[in-house]
Amino acid sequence: MGNYYVIVIDGLGVGAQEDSSEYGDEDENTLGHVCEETEVKLPNLQRMGLGNIIPLTSVAVESEPICAYGKMRELSAGKDSTTGHWEIAGIQLNRPFPTYPDGFPQEVIDQFCEGIGVENALVNKPYSGTDVIADYGKEHMETGYPIVYTSADSVFQVAAHVDVTPVDTLYEWCEFARNEVLQDEHAVGRVIARPFTGEPGNFERISDKRHDYSMMPPEHNIINQLQQQGIKTYSIGKVVDLFTDEYFTQFRRTKSNAEGISQLLSLMSAAEDSFVFVNLIDTDQKFGHRLDPQGFAECLQEFDRAIPAIVSKLDEDDILIITGDHGNDPTSESTDHSREFVPLLICPSEKAERVNLGTRDTFSDIASTAADFFGISETFPGTSMLNKS
Repeated sequence: MGNYYVIVIDGLGVGAQEDSSEYGDEDENTLGHVCEETEVKLPNLQRMGLGNIIPLTSVAVESEPICAYGKMRELSAGKDSTTGHWEIAGIQLNRPFPTYPDGFPQEVIDQFCEGIGVENALVNKPYSGTDVIADYGKEHMETGYPIVYTSADSVFQVAAHVDVTPVDTLYEWCEFARNEVLQDEHAVGRVIARPFTGEPGNFERISDKRHDYSMMPPEHNIINQLQQQGIKTYSIGKVVDLFTDEYFTQFRRTKSNAEGISQLLSLMSAAEDSFVFVNLIDTDQKFGHRLDPQGFAECLQEFDRAIPAIVSKLDEDDILIITGDHGNDPTSESTDHSREFVPLLICPSEKAERVNLGTRDTFSDIASTAADFFGISETFPGTSMLNKS
């Protein structure tokens, strides 16, 4: 069979979808705008065919790309990591996870505070993660009250200083919120623990201690189906958090893209007939949300430099897919995710049904392709992209 690798570059969109106006994202184009703003050169991704997907000012069209190329449309309602990764795995959502542009209802906050044994929570409204600790970190340290905030995405985020609330306690709070509070009509996509450190005026989030608590995904997904067939499944990065620690033979959480790439290369040396699902988060977490196009570009370059090593480890029967999960345009005025198409590269190109894969109807084409690749009969709401000849 071989190994099936899926690398998600978090937040890498390639232009607004047809329904983007419903999300206020009609002008967003993450990769296109980053290339315009920074003139970033990505020679290895260019050879793969990245510049063939959409016009890019600094990444040329390749006449003979080594990958099949295209872009994918998200059918599920939403534009967050859980929705995107779930659809890649063959799960489509007919309605989005709930969002709270005016903050959470008071009964939700009261139930959370009572359950964790505090009198109150601070903020309770949409906020930038870096700004919220800058603005409320001092009050949190003085009162011990957790900082609760959200965003345009379906998230319940809890920030706490490690000297006030130990990280393990913060995790317990978030597990309580996930399991006891944020269910039914308030079943947000993710509860996120956001520990931070430092002094007033110089607070800093501890990104590698962040922990996501997602909703339990439906059982009918490609990862679960593969595992039931005895195929090893691996997660690198935050993917395992988006599937509630379920369905993976082994998972490796990472602190950075560099570590994620290192873990992938290590696993590729030993993997055999396995499904490997990788998330590289830095583009989204460190640069997209912080409106830093130069940092976003440099992060893409870091991945680009790793491409030759990754491709060199592919065996004859292996397939590598590179894609995204949503957009996060760092040139935008918004710090939120954006409703965009995502790129699609399949290596080697001869494994795909054709070199120019066009615009795919759903992210779930990746799940259907995996089912075809591993020869399992389960069907998903997508179409296999494999070359049948």
